[in-house]
Amino acid sequence: MPETTPATPSDLDLIEPMKSAAHAVAEFVAAVPVARPAAATWTEFREHFDALDKPAMKLLRERLSPLRPRAVWAEELGGGIPDTGEAWVVDTVDGAVQFLQDLPQWSVSVTFVRDGRPVATVLHSHVLGETYTAVAGSGARRDGLPVEPSAKTDLSLCLLGTSQPPAIASQPRAVAEAGRSLSAVLPFAGAVRNLGPTSWQIADTAAGRLDAFWEFGADDGNLLGAALVATEAGLLVTDTEGRPWRAGAGSFLAAPARLHGTLVAMFREAAVG
Repeated sequence: MPETTPATPSDLDLIEPMKSAAHAVAEFVAAVPVARPAAATWTEFREHFDALDKPAMKLLRERLSPLRPRAVWAEELGGGIPDTGEAWVVDTVDGAVQFLQDLPQWSVSVTFVRDGRPVATVLHSHVLGETYTAVAGSGARRDGLPVEPSAKTDLSLCLLGTSQPPAIASQPRAVAEAGRSLSAVLPFAGAVRNLGPTSWQIADTAAGRLDAFWEFGADDGNLLGAALVATEAGLLVTDTEGRPWRAGAGSFLAAPARLHGTLVAMFREAAVG
């Protein structure tokens, strides 16, 4: 009989093995003792992070590579996202800064990208015991149940999230815009917080825990998977000018339609001012 090759799993079929891989990595990370005292130099920080990330990444590769053997890994491209073909964009410890400070705000992020667009993603928080999933065209879920964004219309009642890309000092324009945007929003919002991993905050926005989220600066690794969760939940996902968000964009906004226009107008006014 002729040999048969295993069928390539569909994007939807990827979710369960992606979840399994993310859970395994999270369990590994959670079992690693946090170094004390905390790193006092960049060299120490790098050593602590590498001791955590390298074996965790090895575990992810062992589990995910067989699913799509031809997919590249974004880390091999210096974090860049290819315009064509398939790629894995992962973060074994999204929120490593918090983890290495012995704080609970960290998660595992696994996203499968095709032709520069996210098509399947899993975000898992070991501390919360929660998992967000999304597949393009199939909706967004937390622990298997569909999520819905906030229905608020009054900005003064809203809890908004914001964050910054890693090494934002290399993006001075984003630093200035982040400052202007925060000054514009603070007098009108109920509260503005940075609650840890960017991707998890966006997923929580998709689920209505936060009412909207924005960020200035290019941050594809943190935004791709979360953007899919947000889009599939029904949020408007754009840059702060209101244009559809794409990898490489210099800003990001995820908000319900009821709030999106108000926030875009505020950001535009802040930019002009």
